[in-house]
Amino acid sequence: MIGGGLAGLAAALDLAARGHRVAVVERKHYPFHKVCGEYVSNEVLPYLRRLGADPAALAPAAIGRFELSSPGGRTLTAPLDLGGFGVSRYRLDDFLYQTAQARGVEFYLKSTVTDVAYEAATDQHRVALADGRQLTARVVLGTYGKRANLDRQLQRGFFAQRSPYLGVKYHLRLPGFARDVIALHNFADGYAGISAIEEDKLCFCYLTTRENLRRHGTIPAMEAAVLARNPRLREILDTAEVLYPQPEVINEISFAPKQPVEQHILMVGDAAGLITPLCGNGMAMALHGAALAAAAAHGFLAHTTTRPAMEAAYARAWQAQFGARLRVGRAVQRLFGGPVLSELVVGGLRHWPGAVQALMRRTHGQEF
Repeated sequence: MIGGGLAGLAAALDLAARGHRVAVVERKHYPFHKVCGEYVSNEVLPYLRRLGADPAALAPAAIGRFELSSPGGRTLTAPLDLGGFGVSRYRLDDFLYQTAQARGVEFYLKSTVTDVAYEAATDQHRVALADGRQLTARVVLGTYGKRANLDRQLQRGFFAQRSPYLGVKYHLRLPGFARDVIALHNFADGYAGISAIEEDKLCFCYLTTRENLRRHGTIPAMEAAVLARNPRLREILDTAEVLYPQPEVINEISFAPKQPVEQHILMVGDAAGLITPLCGNGMAMALHGAALAAAAAHGFLAHTTTRPAMEAAYARAWQAQFGARLRVGRAVQRLFGGPVLSELVVGGLRHWPGAVQALMRRTHGQEF
């Protein structure tokens, strides 16, 4: 696995349980924070339990309601069909790491992959690390997230396209916030999500544009000038206790289509395709993608299928499971961000609850 986020850790656990030797290369050391909404649809619970990694051990928040506000503060609410849970990546990733390590998964931490080359003569990959070490693997999963220098080395098309988006995340305390709600609040050229995680904390994560930040100079100035125009966000910004001094920030977030297989590497999670945060289901997709990739890789590693058959099967399964979700996510993204259109959409959906439920079903899956 190149990358030790949710997709990499889950796939490692899955393949180790099937009897395969697994290694994970991760450029950081656990635990660490990531820019992420930290809400997970309950569709993943059966899979995590099969892996012996039930998140109940982390005492996550139980989330069953959805709230959406327009830039002017008008709101709509709807129940979540399956519901979900809230837990920080700081806690969840470390939990999966500790579980995988105990199951015999080998980790190369604080290590960066600089090159991956498939050698047809041996039907193996050569993986080069920045410190000079060389690894070989019959199967490589790209589980390194939204964007990495490896994408440039692989000459992936989306990497050459500039993206206007950046993401910002804090953990907060906010007395009185309903812990069973995930709320999405729109503002000019962006939207913010807030929901409960473990203990008494909240995750506050928003997507905006580099132009918003450039225009106002600093993140606090941008929040005061842009986000706070939404009265729901103004209340959060004015009253919440921020739990770490600097936010986590990620730049160049691209929602452009990607390919699930690149140069014989099975791409998983955000490396395969990123759903818009407005749809709030990226963590579940990463875990479901891990299940699909592990199943495909197992057949090849167990010598019951060929490499071309493995790659084709994974690509078909990935497109069948996620292709429509990503297309709907990109369409929904276009409805928000502009203040006038956002007001019209939220105002209309307030009187059409069935449409809200239908959109959420199109961006979420079933238990697996």
